[in-house]
Amino acid sequence: MADQNLMDKVVSLCKRRGFVFPGSEIYGGLANTWDYGPMGVELKKNISDAWWKFFVRDRKDMVGLDAAILMNPKVWQASGHVDCFNDALVDCKDCKARLRADHLIEDAVPDAKVEGLSTAELDDLIRKHGIKCPKCGSTNFTEARVFNLLFQTNIGPVSKDSEAVYLRGELAQSMFVDFKNIMDTGRQKIPFGIAQVGKCFRNEITPGNFIFRTIEFDLMEFEFFIKEEEWEKWFDYWLSEMKEWLSVVGIDSAKTRVREHTEDELSHYSKRTCDIEFETPFGWKELYGLAYRTDFDLKNHMDKTGINLQYRDPVTNEQYIPHVVEPTFGLTRSVLMVLLSAYNEEEVDGETRVVLKLNPAIAPVKVAVLPLQKKLEDDAMKVYDLLKKDFACEFDLSGSIGKRYRRQDEIGTPYCVTFDFESLEDNSVTVRDRDTMQQERISIDDLNNYLKNKMS
Repeated sequence: MADQNLMDKVVSLCKRRGFVFPGSEIYGGLANTWDYGPMGVELKKNISDAWWKFFVRDRKDMVGLDAAILMNPKVWQASGHVDCFNDALVDCKDCKARLRADHLIEDAVPDAKVEGLSTAELDDLIRKHGIKCPKCGSTNFTEARVFNLLFQTNIGPVSKDSEAVYLRGELAQSMFVDFKNIMDTGRQKIPFGIAQVGKCFRNEITPGNFIFRTIEFDLMEFEFFIKEEEWEKWFDYWLSEMKEWLSVVGIDSAKTRVREHTEDELSHYSKRTCDIEFETPFGWKELYGLAYRTDFDLKNHMDKTGINLQYRDPVTNEQYIPHVVEPTFGLTRSVLMVLLSAYNEEEVDGETRVVLKLNPAIAPVKVAVLPLQKKLEDDAMKVYDLLKKDFACEFDLSGSIGKRYRRQDEIGTPYCVTFDFESLEDNSVTVRDRDTMQQERISIDDLNNYLKNKMS
């Protein structure tokens, strides 16, 4: 119950402090869509930027890509998404709730193996265990039926002449399709990776666990191209780097574990896959994934197009189709896990202090400037103008100083700078540390360097 309380508190905080809002709320919303408010969009962008720095910019073996969301539909036919990217769906006949059959079974019977089962086998498991609808408690379900997860739309002004296209269901295919262009223009040498951050779409039934699983979401991902005989070495290496990333972004590693996929869980393109899972208030759930995709994708696109996607070794002149190790990071999920990891409640002077102990590198606001009283606003604004060149700053004049501290604690601001009447005399301000609540008097002339050192 405590865990569910944590989830409820995080959701409430997100709405109250402008991290995440329900999509289209004034029109009654749209299921499983969410909007990121002023604090949320900064947090999300900071996580994305930190990921790009860690995995792309600070390395010599990685390049970036920003591909179009819409691709030639033949791409998704070649990749198997049109025929194989499916889920099994059941409806509750009493309350009309629409549910994924596999999730329904897994939630009711945690040890059940549902990967790869037919709709008839899923129906048998639902009946065998007397599984109830989570919405109304009924056991009166329709038979399971298959539906495709790709969102389909059309290109063309006239519907009868338009062409069906798909919103991408993953980032990977664009990196395989652009492999030759990147090789021809960048002269990369194996091993190397192609990285991308972007939106993906899946027309799936979601369990409604806030922003954990949504129909529109953001991924951070790269395809790392290697020699076949080196795949195990690189798989272990990237798993280690993914674990290191947890500490960089501020996800509680004590609540994570690595789970290997069983043979019957593996995707058709994968020889080995493991997930980094996080212990959420609604159970252990996949946060990140790591897959050895072999040479399936490049070989498949080469067969379908007739375009040579082989790599030529510049030293030996050997030609071969590279194999691929693929680390995948859910950006949307990262936001949620960071919030769950950072949320803290502490008792201070008989009252409860809510504080997000975010890593300063990803905090939406780095420094808040707080004039003690309204009449100090103009002088305090000069300090704000000085700091905003180097930090994401907020100028907060609303309410008592105590209430302003609490508001900044709730959005995770690492440092508050208070300008008081004494500041007019000694050219100094009081700097308050979010986590310790300790205060220190610092000269305005030294303030930028002081904060840089603190946040490094």
